[in-house]
Amino acid sequence: MSARIPRFTAALLFALGAGAAQAATLVPPPGFTAAVEESSKKRPCTPPPAPFTAELKFPSKYEGSDKARDDFNPKAHARYKAATAGINEFEKQVSAMVADYLHSGDPATLRCALDWLATWARAGALERQTDDHTGKSVRKWALASIASAWVRLKFSKSKPLDAMPEQVHDIEPWLERLGKLVVEDWRDQPLDKINNHEYWAAWAVMATAVAVDRRDWFDWSVAQYRIAAKQVDRDGYLPNELKRDTRALSYHNYALGPLAMIVAFARVNGVDLRGENDRALERLAGRVLSGVDDPRAFEAKTGRKQELEELQEASKFAWLEPYLWLNRGDARATKRVVALRPIKAYRLGGNLTDLFAHPS
Repeated sequence: MSARIPRFTAALLFALGAGAAQAATLVPPPGFTAAVEESSKKRPCTPPPAPFTAELKFPSKYEGSDKARDDFNPKAHARYKAATAGINEFEKQVSAMVADYLHSGDPATLRCALDWLATWARAGALERQTDDHTGKSVRKWALASIASAWVRLKFSKSKPLDAMPEQVHDIEPWLERLGKLVVEDWRDQPLDKINNHEYWAAWAVMATAVAVDRRDWFDWSVAQYRIAAKQVDRDGYLPNELKRDTRALSYHNYALGPLAMIVAFARVNGVDLRGENDRALERLAGRVLSGVDDPRAFEAKTGRKQELEELQEASKFAWLEPYLWLNRGDARATKRVVALRPIKAYRLGGNLTDLFAHPS
């Protein structure tokens, strides 16, 4: 007969085990760990845009709108696009270079991507304090792009970053500084204001938490998701997105990208958020897919005809890939995603079909 473990010893072992789990290194979903492939594909390396070190203050495309923030202002949008062009190019090209490197194994492409990142890191790009809402938004979107691309390099089974220690030494502290700023920008928001912006901030911080192994930021992102889940009502609506009147459906859909990614990243780190608020993510996804097929329910809810132009791009439905990875039995979501693949969204990691539908 085996000796029984004393009760206090068993309790201590349980506590130690829980602590070990809590201290485990954060990891991404399996698709983010793909090995580098080899091909003859190469891409030219162009100089990066000048690091953005100016004040993060930009016009909103809804400038002049009422509290619904749904009246598009083309002149303000043109000014916004001009002011943020360098940041947007940086986001897109870093994501594209990382993806190209992982599919080609071309060392020049890897060096180019890391040179771009290191150039901006050494300059302290995007680090200026700001009270501007659009400026804070631009920072979190950029961090989501950069951190999710970095995760793909850092966790690749091929360990490409092992050969680039100098760049890693510059880039990872920059990611951490940006993560700290995004948490400061978006924490402690009043419940009646929390909407897709906070969800995107939480996703940016989640990706950064995994990139630099910050359990406190992982926990913060999980907490933000739980707030979001509690906002989803029994019919699958987000009250603070309904306030967007003519764009309510579009913003419900927009909210799903960061929320699905947070749940996917949390799940592989031992936190299953799918059941939060009676499976709120499924209700929200179902409501959005029903609305895309027939927006009349959103029109009845808001009293306004829905603007649907932002739902014409496949990238707007990139959330379907992590969502289906989490909920494989959703037939309606499966039917829709097949017609859209491959789906790419640089702020969620690149080719979401590669990352979730058939990860290596």
